[in-house]
Amino acid sequence: MLTAEDDLVTAKVPSTDDQSEGVLDGIRKACERAGLDPDDIDAFSHAMTVSTNALLESDGARTALVTTEGFRDVLEIGRQDRPALYDLDAEKPDPLVPRRRRFEVSERTTPEGIEREPDADSVREVADRIRDSDAESVAVSLLHAYADPENERTVARILREELDAPVSASHEVLAAFREYERTATTAVDAYVTPKIDAYLGRLVERAESVGLPAPLVMQSNGGIADAATVREHAVTTCLSGPAAGVVGADATARRAAAGDDGADATAEAATDAAGLVTFDMGGTSSDVSLVRDGEVERTTEAEIADRPVGVPMVDVTTVGSGGGSVAWVDAGGALRVGPRSAGANPGPACYGKGGTEPTVTDANAVLGYLGDDTALGGELSLDLDAAREALADLADEADLAGPVEAARGVYRVANANMTRAVRAVTVERGHDPRNFALAAFGGAGPMHAAALADRLDVGRVVVPRACGVLSAFGLLAADETRDAVRTYRTTLAAADADSIEDVLADLADEARAGLRDPDAAAISRQADLRYAGQSFEQSVAVGESFDPATVAERFHEVHETAAGYRMDETVELVGLRVRATVERETPAVAYESAGEARVGEREADFGGEVRETPVFRREALAAGRELAGPAVCEQDDSTVVVPPEWHATVEDDGTLVLTEGER
Repeated sequence: MLTAEDDLVTAKVPSTDDQSEGVLDGIRKACERAGLDPDDIDAFSHAMTVSTNALLESDGARTALVTTEGFRDVLEIGRQDRPALYDLDAEKPDPLVPRRRRFEVSERTTPEGIEREPDADSVREVADRIRDSDAESVAVSLLHAYADPENERTVARILREELDAPVSASHEVLAAFREYERTATTAVDAYVTPKIDAYLGRLVERAESVGLPAPLVMQSNGGIADAATVREHAVTTCLSGPAAGVVGADATARRAAAGDDGADATAEAATDAAGLVTFDMGGTSSDVSLVRDGEVERTTEAEIADRPVGVPMVDVTTVGSGGGSVAWVDAGGALRVGPRSAGANPGPACYGKGGTEPTVTDANAVLGYLGDDTALGGELSLDLDAAREALADLADEADLAGPVEAARGVYRVANANMTRAVRAVTVERGHDPRNFALAAFGGAGPMHAAALADRLDVGRVVVPRACGVLSAFGLLAADETRDAVRTYRTTLAAADADSIEDVLADLADEARAGLRDPDAAAISRQADLRYAGQSFEQSVAVGESFDPATVAERFHEVHETAAGYRMDETVELVGLRVRATVERETPAVAYESAGEARVGEREADFGGEVRETPVFRREALAAGRELAGPAVCEQDDSTVVVPPEWHATVEDDGTLVLTEGER
């Protein structure tokens, strides 16, 4: 929360079963700290995991699918690729829509246009069958509706008239070719929209009751939108929470690069590199993404809970290693961590809420990175005896020497899991992680960041001041953004630049239409390209005018970076994309240290060597202060571990920059 141009107040509260209650609890706590009333707040931005949780927990709406006759099983057939290439027993997840709730209508559209229109009476009969199926939501995805949506528009209109249920139409959700991906994305939208609609309805009602404005909601693409828009098509929020964190990390680096608050050293640490690897470690999982050449990496080929989601979103790789991830021993006697989590209730054993399973947080406590006087969230004290007991049981099962040895193993395995995620967004995509700085945030991220950097040979770690709640800071910095896409297939050699410009202009109008101030929008344009014969494409920027030769050269460069080679083959254009953005100014916040910085010391284990380690309150560290590792810096919402052979510097905006080696 910003209470003035240069004043930042943060707060963190425990999770609640109804997340809207937790949101209001957090706002009340922040207001108390800032000396404000909720009705003094002018703007309210919000990120969430409701859509993600609905997919992960199979807890969305009972969904029906209406499709073209003969294509009822598209969702079940999917693609020919297997979940695990060499696992003969691997099974694909069950489709979101079971076969008994998949219905057909007689119609036909080809890429060239409509051949047969649907009969209105037969569509009404389908509506009756959907009503009898007890479906709560409906997805409509007709063959080639991306090319000509008129038949699908007719079917969706009749269903909306006949049914008291939300209807998601594919030409409104994802107007792009590839039948399976378009249908799957539309089914996801129908599956999660009732949940999001109900959740945001409760949140808006509760916000209004205390004088708050309606929230602006973070979308998966890293931009915000008004709540009413999101409630209509909730698939755009499937990575809402993780996207906010990436935007917050990017905003921290951008502010530093601009020289705000004199944060010159942060600019050097975060921007001299090719960009940032963002590392967000929370209670259940760790999310890794890339900010390259000043741009957050985005994708249209994401999978969530093994389900393709084709709308634009921040390109995030997630692994099930978080602070609450449970450590266990597999059938072969190997130590494993996650993906199952102890959650917030009962949580790790050290929370003292009745949890008995060993977790990553318990390992951090036993290793000395967290102390019994560490107050998580400013409120929760830790029970180190319970953590030791849980890890002692794990040690017995894994045949390890004791709880400390088990804690070392859990820490190493969790770090190995997260290292693989970093390699997935860097090495596997043609980028050298050594050329990037690692931006660490989340409640547990800064405890593991330097250890990950060691494994990756990354020399710099950036820990933003509000690292424990960086997703919230990202909400303050996020621009209002809308995307529009359309399939357009031709070879670049035969491309009609005027026709392409007309399509791009239509897409720009479509993207602007969803913004609160369309006239203030900046427009960026992209083309989806591939070599003839390829199955998947790369997106490249299109300038103010579409020049086929320039676009082709950009594609060759992008393809060579991603795949390591370029080809002397025909380049095909398969799609056009437009993003409309209304920029919001990144908050400039001042940093003033207060109180005594060093608050004690405790023994901490680093790679098997126990060291007497000073403990500091992070908010009391003055700008310019330098710390030689080992050191632990605690704040209410996170803890930063500076290992031996590492060095930390406090920048003018409160950011901690960790560098390897002597200074």
